Amino acid sequence: MELPEFAPGLTARVELTVTDADTAQALGSGDVPVLGTPRVLALAEAATVACTARQLPSGVTTVGIRAEVEHRVATPVGRHVTAQATLAKVDGRRLLFEVAVKEGDVLVAEVRVERMVLDRQRFIQKSLDQGAPAGN
Repeated sequence: MELPEFAPGLTARVELTVTDADTAQALGSGDVPVLGTPRVLALAEAATVACTARQLPSGVTTVGIRAEVEHRVATPVGRHVTAQATLAKVDGRRLLFEVAVKEGDVLVAEVRVERMVLDRQRFIQKSLDQGAPAGN
C-alpha cells in the first residue's frame, strides 16, 4: 500500500444543528437535554474524516484509534455548532488531529483524534477473521 502524502495544516469543517436525537438523554450519556459528549466525538471524527478524504487513493481509508474529548460548555437543542479539524502531526501511518467544536465564538469542546491510514479491504478481512469461531 502506497501511503498518501499528508501535510500538517490540512483542515476541514463540519456543522450540526443540535436536535433531540443529539442530546445526552437520547444517547444514554446523561439525563440532560443538551448536546451529548458522544455526539461531540462523532462530529469531531466526521471533521477528521473530511480532512483527509479528498487525498485518499482508492482502497485506502483511515480509522480512529484514539480520542480525547474535553467537553466544556453545554449546548441546547436548536443551537448550531461547527467542528474544525486540523491535521497537527503525521507520524508514518498515524495522523493526529486537533478539533475545535464551537457555537459561534464559544469553544464548546476540544477533541484530539488519532487516526491510522490503512488498506480498507485488508482491514475489513482482518476484522471478519478475528470474529471467526475457533476451529474454522
